[in-house]
Amino acid sequence: VEKQQIMKALGATIVHTPTSEGMQGAIRKAQELAKKIPNSYCPQQFANPANPRTYYKTLGPELWDDLDGQIDIFVAGAGSGGTFMGTATFLKEKNPNIKTVIVEPEGSILNGGEPGPHKTEGIGMEFLPDYMDPSYFDAIHTIRDEDAFKRVKELAKKEGLLVGSSSGAAFHAALLEAKKAKPGTNIVVIFPDSSERYLSKNIYEGGI
Repeated sequence: VEKQQIMKALGATIVHTPTSEGMQGAIRKAQELAKKIPNSYCPQQFANPANPRTYYKTLGPELWDDLDGQIDIFVAGAGSGGTFMGTATFLKEKNPNIKTVIVEPEGSILNGGEPGPHKTEGIGMEFLPDYMDPSYFDAIHTIRDEDAFKRVKELAKKEGLLVGSSSGAAFHAALLEAKKAKPGTNIVVIFPDSSERYLSKNIYEGGI
């Protein structure tokens, strides 16, 4: 709801597509509208190489510089896959030994599953974009909704961090990696957005 409210405030017209059609249905509708609306542009984030390239040029170098190259494990969720792919590519070029870990919810395809419903928002793939290279998936963690939301509440209560459910899933995956890692391992985990966009869904209900 909050995301739609923000878009409306910026003057957008919200067009809904059937849930049963998934992301592919939304993409088809966007392409259809782009053909009908004069002077329109469809970014095509699932097919546009500028998506991962942006993170290759920005987030990857930022992480590398801020940690002086001392990165052992990189953990990120897969929505369009641009954040993971661009950043992982940059980091692997700097140090091929960095473990790059991709995170998905149940109901996503990366671990061989079938597309399906899930409550974790912002991540989960129904198909693999052309720019995604599975050779960068050193590990794939498929996280249950329950675990993602548990971590959302935990991060707020213990760390004062208001993050969304995709961040909760990524954090849970990072903890799974930490359990296997030796002391002193540096794990970088990406928290894409704030929980302020999801408060209408009562994500903290029964938690804090």
